[in-house]
Amino acid sequence: MANAPEPTKLPLGRTNYRLIGVGMALIVLGFALMSTEPFIDASQFSLALYVSPILILGGYGIIGYGILARPRAK
Repeated sequence: MANAPEPTKLPLGRTNYRLIGVGMALIVLGFALMSTEPFIDASQFSLALYVSPILILGGYGIIGYGILARPRAK
């Protein structure tokens, strides 16, 4: 029992992984909205043209913040 391996800690905290998950969800939602362009009449307002790029870039930004943010010390 003296040579029992210590449990490994994850490199990021729980909040970091949640932020990464939210960012991934925004990216998937952005690409899903972008794929609806042929099915929706875009004469008034186009989700694929205006909203999707914002969601995708925001998702990448949140993922970047989730990776770089330090976990809070207890």
